[in-house]
Amino acid sequence: MEIKHPENAQELKRFLDVYVKKYNTPDFISTDPISIPHRFVEKRDREIAGFFAATLAWGQRVTILKNADRLMQGMGNEPYRFITEHRPSDLKPFSQFVHRTFNGDDCLGFIHALREVYRNYPDMEALFYEGLQQRGDMMGAISHVKEVFFRTEHLPRTRKHLSDPETGSAAKRINMFLRWMVREDHAGVDFGCWKNISPSVLICPLDVHSGRTARKLGLLTRTQDDRNAAEELTGSLRLLNPKDPVQYDFALYGLGVFEKFS
Repeated sequence: MEIKHPENAQELKRFLDVYVKKYNTPDFISTDPISIPHRFVEKRDREIAGFFAATLAWGQRVTILKNADRLMQGMGNEPYRFITEHRPSDLKPFSQFVHRTFNGDDCLGFIHALREVYRNYPDMEALFYEGLQQRGDMMGAISHVKEVFFRTEHLPRTRKHLSDPETGSAAKRINMFLRWMVREDHAGVDFGCWKNISPSVLICPLDVHSGRTARKLGLLTRTQDDRNAAEELTGSLRLLNPKDPVQYDFALYGLGVFEKFS
């Protein structure tokens, strides 16, 4: 990696570490989709709440949190129990759910798919870990999870709401979800409740803000925000912290959104 600005890797690491400390704090939680799984203590409740919150994490944050809250309320704030024990009559309110292009049919498709996941795996971690073991990296694991997830009956339109890196997607929202679940965060933001997957293999969530900042810092050369760019960025971040590269997601996002970094 050739770092353009600041001039060397250690200077860049020190620079980014300042913003990790600034934004990787509990103050970050309340306005972020991660606040939804933070309501829960049990691992499977957290991963279901986090999965839905990440799925809805596009658009205005106020709307994301409002609609994710609607889903949790509809599940009686017991997402794991609801997913595994619901009756057909319990699903009626979800048929009317809408968040941007994620509609009631999509919501019901996700509920049915998750029920099958928990019939076949002890938790979502086990499914992602299986994908990691079979495919060798987290992008491959995400593709494996999508394949398994949609073995249940579903509408073709619902598939678009779970990204697939095999099509070139950066899979930003699912990588964000994985950061929440895997990264053991002593600051109290990310959960680290999945113990079988190392933070070192995570892929940095890539969006327009983090991508723009990364390019200005010389961490990313690819102009598209796609899978190749997410992997290039993560490779650069691993040079700064091999064990926890995605901690810099906080710095890149904070610099781009709040600091207007240029």
